[in-house]
Amino acid sequence: MTISSYLHHRTLFTTLLIAVIQPRPASSLLAIPHSRRFSTTLTMSTLNFHWFRQTDLRLHDNPALCRTVELATGKPTKKIVGAPPVESKKNGLLPVYIFDERLFGSNVQFKSGERLKHNTSIKCSARRAKFLLESIKDLRYNLEKRGSGLVVALGEPEKVLASIAAEACKSGEIVMNVVCQEEVCSEELAVDKAVRASLAKVMKSGSKFNFETVWGSTMYDPTTLPFDQGVFGIPDTFTPFRNKVEKSCEIGVPLDVPDDKDLALPMDVKTILSDGSQCSLTYMPTLADLGYNEEDIAEVSTVHPSTALPENYRGGETFALARVKDYIWTKDLLKIYFDTRNGMIGSDYSTKFAPWLSLGNVSPRYIAQECAKYEKARVQNKSTYWVVFELLWRDYFKFFAKKHGDNIFYMNGTIGEKAGKRKWGMDPKLIQAWKDGMTGYPLVDANMRELKATGFMSNRGRQNVASFFAIDMNMDWRYGAWHFEETLLDFDVHSNWGNWCAAAGMTGGRLNRFNIVKQSKDYDFGGEYVRLWCPELKNVPDKYVHSPWQMSASEMEMCGVKIGPGRDYPSPIVDPNVTPRAVMNDGGGGRGGGRGGRGKGGRGGGKGNHGRDNSNPNRGKGQRQDMKSLKTGTYRFDSKYV
Repeated sequence: MTISSYLHHRTLFTTLLIAVIQPRPASSLLAIPHSRRFSTTLTMSTLNFHWFRQTDLRLHDNPALCRTVELATGKPTKKIVGAPPVESKKNGLLPVYIFDERLFGSNVQFKSGERLKHNTSIKCSARRAKFLLESIKDLRYNLEKRGSGLVVALGEPEKVLASIAAEACKSGEIVMNVVCQEEVCSEELAVDKAVRASLAKVMKSGSKFNFETVWGSTMYDPTTLPFDQGVFGIPDTFTPFRNKVEKSCEIGVPLDVPDDKDLALPMDVKTILSDGSQCSLTYMPTLADLGYNEEDIAEVSTVHPSTALPENYRGGETFALARVKDYIWTKDLLKIYFDTRNGMIGSDYSTKFAPWLSLGNVSPRYIAQECAKYEKARVQNKSTYWVVFELLWRDYFKFFAKKHGDNIFYMNGTIGEKAGKRKWGMDPKLIQAWKDGMTGYPLVDANMRELKATGFMSNRGRQNVASFFAIDMNMDWRYGAWHFEETLLDFDVHSNWGNWCAAAGMTGGRLNRFNIVKQSKDYDFGGEYVRLWCPELKNVPDKYVHSPWQMSASEMEMCGVKIGPGRDYPSPIVDPNVTPRAVMNDGGGGRGGGRGGRGKGGRGGGKGNHGRDNSNPNRGKGQRQDMKSLKTGTYRFDSKYV
């Protein structure tokens, strides 16, 4: 079956999140701290809301939060590019987080018309919702520790904020300031538009509101990019972007956490919020409240013993900062990152910062700053630079999404008609086999099973499974992107969809197909990873563990496994001896898998080094030190930071 081009709308609404800051034991997450501090100078004539969203769930280096503080206190914290001057006031600040009920639940699927009748992906898995809930509890705790608080609501953001405004208007004329982080994709922008419209409807004559967005999720400020048209002038390939940015731009210094007194709540806040409602300083929903069924909740209640995520990982800024400290300083792993980043087993082969970056629990500028401090204090090498290089990839895909808009969701991607007459397949059974890790290709199956069980997959794995899905299987690549959006704990819309678009060859340039068997031998030479997630292959000899279909019937009998339909392990769903049509036609370019907010290490194939490096226990056996030809770049901050 073939299909023609349709536009993908991710739905018209956004996920809103939060974060925190002081390290503390997990057992104290729900503890109630001391009394909240209220601004004694506020009448309800002015309301200042900081609306925490998907990508600014932290107190440190949060430009949007600092802007809200400026409006509430009248004193600038630091220069925020593009922000208008503030009047000298002391009005208090009300932090808000809203669970958009349209995004959560076991049955909330993408809705984009008839085209998606075979799409079984939901918007957000229970696992990611759980990580979000942990972040929100952590954020509330840390705000309360500072004498503030966090209003949590369940509903539609435009209705929740309008309801609060309407209640406040009962006391007379008001000025309502709503500040949030700027987003770039149509789904999030639609929410912004809906909020503006709903506030305009409920404001009484004489009252007014100000809705302000502030950029704050990248290392580099888009207004400083060295291209004639700014973001809209960036190259459509990464290398020229990287070269020019590293030469011409500086990373902004991270902003401090606002002073406790500047986070004071409005004095009359309780007159418009009821503690018993689903919009209050005490309300917190459960996974069941968000619409997840008992089976999904039970599945995420325990951590899989083979997860590659750090021990006792939890959502929230506290745990994000702890991981950064642990990886860079305590375990001293930054200096070997380049050599270990292509691993697939264990928690320390890569930084694992991605889940927290995706929620904005940690600032990319903060991570870059820690890398720079490490280089001064300990050692500077290719590994210390490479983590910042990965963060630059993350920046690039956000700028890329802003430049191309909804084109990254189209079947033909950003190249449109240049995609030619390529026809994508859509076979629900084949797509489900890929999702379940039953393709007959051990490396693909191991990675897909890990994703299903843990919500995580390595960079190397993401590149391979995306290439296999879009090129070898020739399935509409967007089904893969939708599945990643549902399941990845570290889902980031810009990195995920930008990478998938590239993997499918829909961003222009050279089509980069991954040879799955060769990749498996290069990066899992002894088959440890494959056997970990495909235990039915545990007795298969190393010679065949990456391509078990090559065994004879007698060899299968000797190792106790039968290969084929309905047997212990499936036959390949794609003929290994047939070159995909896309490769023969070479319809575009790509770098590998969509990775939901992670950095981008080595892209593409290459020869492996089948020796062992006993000096580095974090490197997988048989893993090569690839990409040595790539030169180490540079990065600079705009002032002293140490």
